[in-house]
Amino acid sequence: QVQLVESGGGSVQAGGSLRLSCAASGGTFSMYTVGWFLQAPGKEREFVAGITRSARTTYYSDSVKGRFTISRENAKNTVYLQMSSLKPEDTAVYYCAASNVYMSNIYMSIQSRASYNYWGQGTQVTVSS
Repeated sequence: QVQLVESGGGSVQAGGSLRLSCAASGGTFSMYTVGWFLQAPGKEREFVAGITRSARTTYYSDSVKGRFTISRENAKNTVYLQMSSLKPEDTAVYYCAASNVYMSNIYMSIQSRASYNYWGQGTQVTVSS
C-alpha cells in the first residue's frame, strides 16, 4: 500500500509559478500511474494532469495544457507538477493520486477519479489577481 504526501502549495500572484511535489512511500512507485486533481470550494474534484508508470506519456486537461507540466522521478518516488502562468481560477486544493490497476483505456481512465485507489491529503494553491 502506497502513501502519498503533497507539498509545494502556497500563495502566488497571477502569472507566477509553483512546483508541487507528490512523495510516495510504502510501495513500488514505478508500478503506479499518477494523476493530479484539483478541487475548488463548492466544486467537484477534477482532473489536471496524469503520467504513466514509465513517464512515456502525459495527459492534461484543456484548462492547463501549455501551462502545467507533470513529470516523475521513480528513483526518488516523486511526481511533480510544474505550474506556470498561474491564473486566479487555478486556486484550489491539489491532490495527488496513484493507481496500480491496469487502465485499459488510458486516455479516459487516467482522467477519472474512480481509476485511482490511493490519494494524498492535498495542498492548497491560491492565486491572487
